[in-house]
Amino acid sequence: MKENSIKFLVRELLSLTVYRDLLKRPAVSILIDMLRAFENGDEHTVFEKWGSLCNLAGTDGCVRSLPQIIADEVLSSRSNITKIMASGKFDCISDEIISLAKRDLDILYRAATNAPLLLCSCIDSQLASLLPPIGVAPAYAPLNLPWDKCIDALREYHCKNGVGVFTKYSAFIWQNGDIQPVGHPDPIRLNDLKGYESQHSIAIENTLSFLDGYEANNMLLYGDRGTGKSSTVKALLNEYSCRGLRMVEMPKESLYELSHLTERLAAIPMKFIVFIDDLSFSGNDDSFSALKAVLEGGLSARPDNVLIYATSNRRHLVRENFGDRGDDDIHREDTLQETISLSDRFGIILTFMMPDKKRFLEIIILLAADRGLDIDPKKLLDAAERYAIERGARSPRFARQFIAQVQARIGRNKPIK
Repeated sequence: MKENSIKFLVRELLSLTVYRDLLKRPAVSILIDMLRAFENGDEHTVFEKWGSLCNLAGTDGCVRSLPQIIADEVLSSRSNITKIMASGKFDCISDEIISLAKRDLDILYRAATNAPLLLCSCIDSQLASLLPPIGVAPAYAPLNLPWDKCIDALREYHCKNGVGVFTKYSAFIWQNGDIQPVGHPDPIRLNDLKGYESQHSIAIENTLSFLDGYEANNMLLYGDRGTGKSSTVKALLNEYSCRGLRMVEMPKESLYELSHLTERLAAIPMKFIVFIDDLSFSGNDDSFSALKAVLEGGLSARPDNVLIYATSNRRHLVRENFGDRGDDDIHREDTLQETISLSDRFGIILTFMMPDKKRFLEIIILLAADRGLDIDPKKLLDAAERYAIERGARSPRFARQFIAQVQARIGRNKPIK
């Protein structure tokens, strides 16, 4: 009788419809392989797959139960129903599709909850005692009830968190022709960045307009090194990832693939910033035309759910040597227009210039206050000025590095330099 229950459970899992993409996900596919191996009397494979499930349960540094593992795969599904839920168009889903989704969720819930116990009861007790335990603790919200009762909770979850891998991660990088998650993104927040309040205000307003569904502009942040251009972009992600904002960094050497990335993002019902750091081109760089076409001017329009934020030390983005200014160019003016046309395609250009001495020292005071450093202000500022002179610049980056050094020396009861 129990053997028949396993047989029926395997058949039900194989018949998943709305959540059919889960058949290729690690936990569900391993579970099916394990149950089918039992049907075929292949004890070696049963034990092997059981061990694989236990290994999967501990890959995040803590032991999760099978319901929790499979619930994570449900939440990160890229099925059509989750995309519709994420878009907020839940009313477009027919009653028939909702019924099929509930059926799938019920099957997955019963498989996650019952399969390990059912299998152990069918195996010789002495052999079963050799198996490491697989937990069956309930999953967390929004799947903290029998899963077929959680459709409304899933709708709210996907509206807020999106679909697929984008539910778990907020920062990504385009690598080897694919979107790869960044496990430990820079945690910098806007409050950590001192100075440049007007630039930050414009960047925030543009980003919020984007998230609120209004037309927004691509943005170029250019200026001196160490002034917080890249940090500003990363801080925007950390401030607004809770509102569904996601960011994909596009390396300069991969810009020729930018149109492929934007096409991929267009199919995902979320808001994305494509981040291009330290952007500049040589005169004969093929990536120049690729970026120019995506920003404006190409036959294929930039998707409404994608903005491009780029940083650069160059206002016009294209490196130009004196040798480039030879007299052999018949249409010199046309060449100049081509050179500056790319930066013109950014609707917002923010300038970050090195602070003067007074502003630099103000930044030092603000950073010290944030960290609660109890130190004589004159001694602190004198040391900060020496630090800046040694490095040849008074940049916010050097200010943060100096304050980190001061905090460490105070903690180790060392005098500041």
